[in-house]
This record gives sequence, C-alpha cells and structure tokens, in this order.
Amino acid sequence: MSKIKKAFANGKAFIPFITCGDPDLTTTAACVREMVKNGASLIELGIPFSDPTAEGVVIQNANLRALSGGTTTDKVFDLVRDLRRDVKIPMVFMTYANVVFGYGAEKFIATCAAIGIDGLILPDLPFEEKDEFLPICRAHGVNLISMIAPTSENRIAMIAREAEGFLYIVSSLGVTGTRSKIVTDLAPIIKVVRENTDIPCAIGFGISTPEQAREMSHLADGVIIGSAIIKLLERHGTAVPKFIGEYTRTITDAIA
Repeated sequence: MSKIKKAFANGKAFIPFITCGDPDLTTTAACVREMVKNGASLIELGIPFSDPTAEGVVIQNANLRALSGGTTTDKVFDLVRDLRRDVKIPMVFMTYANVVFGYGAEKFIATCAAIGIDGLILPDLPFEEKDEFLPICRAHGVNLISMIAPTSENRIAMIAREAEGFLYIVSSLGVTGTRSKIVTDLAPIIKVVRENTDIPCAIGFGISTPEQAREMSHLADGVIIGSAIIKLLERHGTAVPKFIGEYTRTITDAIA
C-alpha cells in the first residue's frame, strides 16, 4: 500500500491545504502540526507561484504574501525537512509546472523523495502531457496525482485507470474559493471513477463548512479544504495555528 493510500485506510480522510510561507514559514510549520494533532490525514502544501492557475483571489493573495515575504522553493524544502522530524502522515506538494521546470524536474522530484514528500499535484499540467514528469516521479517513488473536473466527461475513465496516490475530484467549475453550495452532481463522476480504479478519491474546491464536508464525504473517500483555511490566516496572522487546529477538528469530527 502506498503511503498516500494509507491516509484513507481508517475512514474518511481530511486533506487541508496551506500555502507555505503565508505569512511566514514558522507559522506554516506550526499550522501543519496543529492540523496533524487535530486529525488531518494528509497535508497538501502549496509552493507559492506568481501566477497560480486555477486559484481564486484568496489563494492568489496567499501566494503573493508568501513570495513577498521571501519564500522560495528551497526554503519550502527546508520546511518539509523540519516537519518530517515529527510529522508522519503523508504530505504532497501542490504547485505549478513552471515551478518544477524552473527548478529542474529531476532535481525537484528527487529532492521531494529525499525529504519525504509523497506526491505532487500540478493543476496546470494537462493529463495528456503528464509524461513530462511521470517517469521521473515513478523513478523516485513520488505519486503524480491526477485531477478530474466536471468538464472531464469522457476522459474520466481514462484518467481514473491511470491514477496514482489519490484522485483529486474538482467539485465545481471555476477557480478555488468557498461556495455557499456545491451544485455539481458529482455522483455520476465518482461512479465512473469507482468502476475504473480502486485508488481513493477526494473532493476539493468550494468546501468550507463541516456540513459541506460531511455531505461530500458521503460521496468520496475524503475532502480537501484550502480557501477556508487561508481565510483564517488572513484574519489571524501569526496567531492562527490554534484557530486552524480548532477548525481542523470541526471537519474531522464531521466526516468521522
């Protein structure tokens, strides 16, 4: 069983997202540890980028704050080295193809493996172009995680059959951000996924409340939340770890 799959082995998984370096890397580290302490199953770490495709204004601003504060890819790698002293659950990077290309794909992915990153999500990487990175990821034991959106339609089965780690199901059209209601009928999408793979799937984009998390967990194996966590960061700054820990507990309790 892959390390990522283990995150789904004990019931529904909560996957919180945080942008590394917003407002600083010390706060990021404290937030991750609070999320782990309060039941997170897998951590999605965002490496900041100046032009974050698919992100709404909340996470765009988090990227800009992190970059303005001097966060770099190498500093994020150092953050993970520190976290891995005590954080045992899987962690994945969410970043962009340009970040990986700019660093050097072989060097980037080899470093991910060396520091204990289990997977890589590249939302701007078309499925048909994944072979730019997939052989390198496989050589180093890093799962390249695929995304399925409501627009994937007749490609869902193909993406599911080739999935690694877990499948990221995008709940809604548009960019990331909290939504008052998720209106996409996801059941048919997940039915096709289930027919084509036993890889777990998690739903992200738009989930913010315990009630929404519970509803989505009835469909999928886990839920992913990012913008609601970033909003807590906006509100509380460096005092935020306690609040993120409390929020994590409300979600993990809701999907238990």
